Amino acid sequence: MCGIVGIIHTDGKPVDRVELARLTNTLSHRGPDGDGFHVDANVGLGHRRLAIIDLESGEQPLSNEDGTVWVVLNGEIYNFKELRETLASRGHLFRTKSDTEAIVHAYEEWGVDCLNHLRGMFAVALWDARRKRLLLARDRMGIKPLCYYRAPGIFAFASEMHAFRSLQDFHPTLDYEALDLYLHFQYIPAPSSIYREVRKLPPAHYLLLDAQGNVQGPVRYWQFEFRPNHRLKEKDWVERIDAGLRDAVRSHLVSDVPFGAFLSGGIDSSLVVAYMSELMQEPVRTFTIGFEDDEYDERPFARYVSETCKTDHHGEV
Repeated sequence: MCGIVGIIHTDGKPVDRVELARLTNTLSHRGPDGDGFHVDANVGLGHRRLAIIDLESGEQPLSNEDGTVWVVLNGEIYNFKELRETLASRGHLFRTKSDTEAIVHAYEEWGVDCLNHLRGMFAVALWDARRKRLLLARDRMGIKPLCYYRAPGIFAFASEMHAFRSLQDFHPTLDYEALDLYLHFQYIPAPSSIYREVRKLPPAHYLLLDAQGNVQGPVRYWQFEFRPNHRLKEKDWVERIDAGLRDAVRSHLVSDVPFGAFLSGGIDSSLVVAYMSELMQEPVRTFTIGFEDDEYDERPFARYVSETCKTDHHGEV
């Protein structure tokens, strides 16, 4: 989990580095391993990092060779190694081993269509200095959050809405329709937020902002499609599901730091741990939180799965 922020003064006013740092550090809980900044006149990008891949040279914001494309990323790109190979074969030069740099060169190669080449969970912001435009995008399922604030003379974005309170130019008004949604559903669906001036970027959407503050979007770049195939038999579906789950778990095992899995003993977490145990050389570290009330305590189920999969298990009350 990382945190990304940005400020674009659409009236041309230079970005205040102190204000950008203040905005970025409101998300220090999302990225305790460091921060980074890039300022280009009226545009500023900030990043709080939780280091998982390329611990030495994966700092952000990260740019291309000539500094005309800058990216901040919250999340992971699971197919970044395959993308690196494809892009390197087309002449792109990489100076880090991070998944973030794959986005930089993918954008150089395919433009906004690079989003259709990314497999992962992400909220990404990219500043194209040549075109003087900002690209914001979220992953297909909306796993990583991203919201943005628009007001005369300013456009800002952040991983969490409370970050905007550190801006001098943040003067929000209550959105009563959003409040009504909250009272009905106990949450506010995207793209609304509790403030009229703040919007959540929906999953599988991108937004483009030019230097004058003109916005294109949000635009949907991917749509889930359900197409039944009645020609396949149950055995075929079982094989497809098995292959899909195995591939999904395998893609999540890329890390330069130790990792584990929460294990409740239910179907979802047990399946993930079972595939991890097959794919990893060492025992999977599994963790369970228990309760003194037996009705709510999942430790016996988790312990059974742990013993079956031979995991390095940790359970606490």
